[in-house]
Amino acid sequence: MTAESLPAELRRAIVQIARTPRLLVACDYDGTLAPIVTNPDEARPLPESVGALRSLAGLHETTTAVISGRALRDLAILSRLPHEVHLVGSHGSEFDIGFVHELDAQARDLHRRVEQELERIAGDVPGVSLEVKPASIAVHVRRADRDAARRVLDEVHSGPCTWEGVTTTDGKEVVELAVVQTDKGRALDTLRHQVGATAAIFLGDDVTDEKAFARLSGPDVGVKVGGGETLAAYRVPGTEDVATVLAFMLEERRNWLYGEQAPPIERLSMLSNERAVALVTPDARLTWMCHPGPDAPAVFADLLGGTSAGHFSIKPHHNGLPLGQRYLPNTMTVETRWSRLLVTDYLEPEGPPHRTDLVRVISGTAAASVVFAPRPEFGGVPVRLVPDPEGLRVLGTSEPIVLRSPGVAWEITSDGLHDTATALVQPTQDEPVVLELRCGTTDLTAHELSEPERRARAGAYWSDWATTLKLPNVEPELVARSALTLRGLCNADTGAVLAAATTSLPEEIGGVRNWDYRYCWIRDAAFTVRELVGLGSLAEAEGYLRWLHGVLSTLAGPERLHPLYTINGTQLGAEAVIDSLPGYAGSRPVRVGNLANHQVQLDVFGPVVELVAELAQVRGELRDEDWQLVRAMAEAVTRRWSEPDHGIWEERHVPRHRVYSRVMCWVTVDRAIKLGEVYGREIPAGWHDLREEIATDVLTNGWNDEVQAFTTAYDGTDLDAASLFVGLAGLIDPSDERFQHTVTAIEAELRSGSTVYRYRRDDGLPGGEGGFHLCAAWLIEAYLLTGRRTEAEELFEQLVDAAGPTGLLPEQYDPVAERSLGNHPQAYSHLGLIRCAKLLSGA
Repeated sequence: MTAESLPAELRRAIVQIARTPRLLVACDYDGTLAPIVTNPDEARPLPESVGALRSLAGLHETTTAVISGRALRDLAILSRLPHEVHLVGSHGSEFDIGFVHELDAQARDLHRRVEQELERIAGDVPGVSLEVKPASIAVHVRRADRDAARRVLDEVHSGPCTWEGVTTTDGKEVVELAVVQTDKGRALDTLRHQVGATAAIFLGDDVTDEKAFARLSGPDVGVKVGGGETLAAYRVPGTEDVATVLAFMLEERRNWLYGEQAPPIERLSMLSNERAVALVTPDARLTWMCHPGPDAPAVFADLLGGTSAGHFSIKPHHNGLPLGQRYLPNTMTVETRWSRLLVTDYLEPEGPPHRTDLVRVISGTAAASVVFAPRPEFGGVPVRLVPDPEGLRVLGTSEPIVLRSPGVAWEITSDGLHDTATALVQPTQDEPVVLELRCGTTDLTAHELSEPERRARAGAYWSDWATTLKLPNVEPELVARSALTLRGLCNADTGAVLAAATTSLPEEIGGVRNWDYRYCWIRDAAFTVRELVGLGSLAEAEGYLRWLHGVLSTLAGPERLHPLYTINGTQLGAEAVIDSLPGYAGSRPVRVGNLANHQVQLDVFGPVVELVAELAQVRGELRDEDWQLVRAMAEAVTRRWSEPDHGIWEERHVPRHRVYSRVMCWVTVDRAIKLGEVYGREIPAGWHDLREEIATDVLTNGWNDEVQAFTTAYDGTDLDAASLFVGLAGLIDPSDERFQHTVTAIEAELRSGSTVYRYRRDDGLPGGEGGFHLCAAWLIEAYLLTGRRTEAEELFEQLVDAAGPTGLLPEQYDPVAERSLGNHPQAYSHLGLIRCAKLLSGA
């Protein structure tokens, strides 16, 4: 049997419950897993049901159980169910390992008395048998004469069933007397509490199962097997249908948890208009987009929750694999090609700040299938789609959303919570199909410009800028793509710079190191725009400094700076978990917000002062407001440089006296002094002495004779790639043996083939992570500074090879599994690539 044979309402209910964070799947045995047979000792479960239960039990946050009236020992022997499936016997008075209940002396005595009385009643009545269990006794009358069976049951009900402390459960031709308070409903509650289930599905056929159905509520699902009155909301005819239900549940649960097609991270292409970002899979599925800004809740979160979390897909009607995907040269416009079909995607760069307009153009001669499934607020609000002569209106959202699609005939279906629109479209050589997603408006009228004019305008927005860049002669096209990516992570309205376009792409597949990078880090943003300044583009740096001045205007001083802020320059809310999303390839939890917001990171001042110095050199002048910023940063260092902090890697351990943070404090003062000297500004008394004091502190306490390297911090022997900045920042000469030894030590301990890990220490979090592209870039620079150009070129080639087919890099790379990891695209990775290409070309 297939899932299509199940009632449509039941299928929808299974789809919904399969997406609960922690699922309990429980069922009866006889008449549910196993067909009813004349001899109960021959009741064997259907193999298909057993296989589905076992597979469900192996899934993340999924528990399976069988709750039967049989004695636990008999149930285990007869069912031969795998150990992954919890067994509950005697209607809930017997639990397997982890749920053991001992009888007290009073209950044991009552059990003996009940057994004696039942032996007297049943006596030698032919066909009547007693099944003695640890906490109950069952009287079976199925094989007895009907009149004899009736007389026995009547005497049992009027006798021991009425005794104090006895709980009675009536089934089909059986009555069970327990000496503990229990029934299948209580058993289901015990299981639910033990595993912390957020929803449960229970299947059963007996009258005893009604106690379990009565306990279901909210998102729970009850399925009655066979006829008869029931409290269950759904019904199937027999045990074969149970196998189908369990198999369908397994398929839906597995798809939700691990993603039907989690695309390799590096193969995702980013769209941007410097206000919004979106990600497109290699087969043209819009898999990630937030509105009204990149750090807002997602409208499409397929990337972190599968298709049920929202997607906008276009593909050939008769399937076919995509032939390739590319950016149009020097633009953020993406083309995805199949044989006889082309999908072109871009975000409109012009428009009011509250709008996000995505244009999707379907051209060619093949018919295309389109699925439009918006799921605003990470799928947390019900969505209705209402047809309009010009397209579709999305109802039920706080932000207005429409899809302009004149001439497209949509079919709208519902899963009970959300609507989904599907259509079959036929472009022609002369007339492509244009779909315009407009977030932030209810306007469905035609744009004043034709689509080709808008596409040209969108392309020119990027290409006009890209042609002004001063590219190195090493990998110039990849550097240009990295520069476009960095600009795409900038916000033209506020000046803020995203660390990455996504949240919760994992540092380890299936792990918990999943962070939200859709914010502006003081340090990361300064590094990012500084590399764009080096390529000849100043606007992003000037916008960022305006943003930073705005943030500082709300504080008593720079020492009060948080490590990161929202795009609008406000503090982040509390870090939270979106429990309804299973995460990329099952990597949970999905987080929004970032606890690093509350950390102390004393390295943030150095990159800002370096940025000001770079801008001043390019401009030929130091602006007064920037000098005031530099002075404030240096004064903050004066007051706080000797404190321990959480560092660049934002470890959730106690603060340490970190080498990198101290070096960046030194950089702050050193670059401030040099700016004052070059541009004739008054240098406060004490800055020179402070610079010397910090340098002495680092050289005295940061160097470790035992490991012959500068370590992570003053209190240990562990290594950190960031400690390379002792030489990269110029605190010591790169020819100094201590720096040479540090490079060798970090290479030996932290480099693994094509990548470099941040560190190898316990950072207070479970699981592992990949190597960081940024750390590889630092080691390349260190190789060059220490005269090891061959190694630098080799590692750079490997960094280039890690880029996806459209030239994008996420945060990390796993050299063992040979796959990319982390949020994508990552500013750190691209600025590292740009810097290395410039250094290798001698620029």
